Amino acid sequence: MRPLRTNLRIGKGKEQGVIITLVAVFMLFVVGAMAALSIDVVTIYTARSEAQLAADSAALAAARVLANSGATSDPNAVADGLMATAWTLATAVALQVAEQNQVGGANLTSSQITIPATAPLSVTNPTVNVKIQVNLPTFFARIWGSTQVAVAASATAEAYNPSATSGVSSGGTRPLVAPLCVKPWLLPNMSPGETGATSAQIFDPMTGAILDTGLLGWATPSVGPTHLRNVCTTPYNTDCTGISPALGPPPTAWRYYPGTSDPTTGSFPAPSASSVTCSGCTGFDNYQLSIAGCVQTPVACNATVSVDQTSETSPTARDVETADPVNDMTHATASKGDRVDISVDTPPPFQFLAGDDNPIPGTKGYDVMVSDSLVTVPVINVDSVSGLPPTYPTVQIIGFLQLFLNPNGTFSPASGHIRTQVINLAGCGTTASGTPIVGNGASPVVVRLISGS
Repeated sequence: MRPLRTNLRIGKGKEQGVIITLVAVFMLFVVGAMAALSIDVVTIYTARSEAQLAADSAALAAARVLANSGATSDPNAVADGLMATAWTLATAVALQVAEQNQVGGANLTSSQITIPATAPLSVTNPTVNVKIQVNLPTFFARIWGSTQVAVAASATAEAYNPSATSGVSSGGTRPLVAPLCVKPWLLPNMSPGETGATSAQIFDPMTGAILDTGLLGWATPSVGPTHLRNVCTTPYNTDCTGISPALGPPPTAWRYYPGTSDPTTGSFPAPSASSVTCSGCTGFDNYQLSIAGCVQTPVACNATVSVDQTSETSPTARDVETADPVNDMTHATASKGDRVDISVDTPPPFQFLAGDDNPIPGTKGYDVMVSDSLVTVPVINVDSVSGLPPTYPTVQIIGFLQLFLNPNGTFSPASGHIRTQVINLAGCGTTASGTPIVGNGASPVVVRLISGS
């Protein structure tokens, strides 16, 4: 009987060897299938990220067009057709931007991009929603019968203007803005108006509501007193203290008080000279650097800032030293700077043409969404009785103007009396509060993503 038991043990060992081999083959198949499937999963995950990036960039680009169009600064933008025209431009740009993105190794097509065809029915902080959907082929997942998988993403971007927010007329709570690259020109809350009148206010000083709606698109004339220029000139003292140091020079429409620009203590701290790149910037002082460069410190609406009372060498020194940084910043030294595009119609909505000296290759003569000629300037509160800024030389910002400097592309006169065109208005008023939304560029109308999935 012993030999029989030995044979049984040998047969059992052979069976165990076969089972181990089968298990190994099965595991190899499972692991291989999972590895193959993981390739599909990674491919789909990557495509999903690409689709989200395309949706985000397209929505932000469209919102930037709406912001620069001036539509959020016109209470009648829907009724007068400005919003519809701006929306057409914005959606066209969104489509162009989206089609430049690849998803799954191929550029997007218009059939894969969905953007609402109808403009918003309100001027209050318009939003743009972009949806991307692409059907991608699977590779290894076909063994489960799945030949395609849908990859989708969406994003919504907003052009936020605090003066257009619901509740502004009653002083309601709304987020403030704190743009970057703000220029140290403190304009009094006095509008020249379309006819050159100097009595109208730009913003309601309490609520920030836009009062002079006709100021949108207004361009300073080639001659006359309403060029953007310094108020601290003759007959007032050269150090901006005026007849009385406590009062300073009385405010005048479109004549600014210079803000302090010391790199450590100034309200508009000048950037370093090495960060300002322009052909004529050598030897610029802090004030000039804060114009030609970008003041990286956010300047919040409703904040208090200081007027620069530093003595100058002559009554017109501040104006004269303004001309060079403005001309260098706008690339208009040779009168070949960017300009407001009026080839189709009189703006708004605004489009901007790159000049011959625009530093970005390939942009000459083409519409551009951003320009170095676009700047943000603070508007300060002035007393309705005395007409003077309260608590001078400390003044309070109640809004911002976005201006296009040298709107016809030619240089400013050597006197520094700058030609401007009003592109946007954004007010907050003295009663506003809350944490400001930091801007993402030289615009008081903040462009931001408010959703993405």
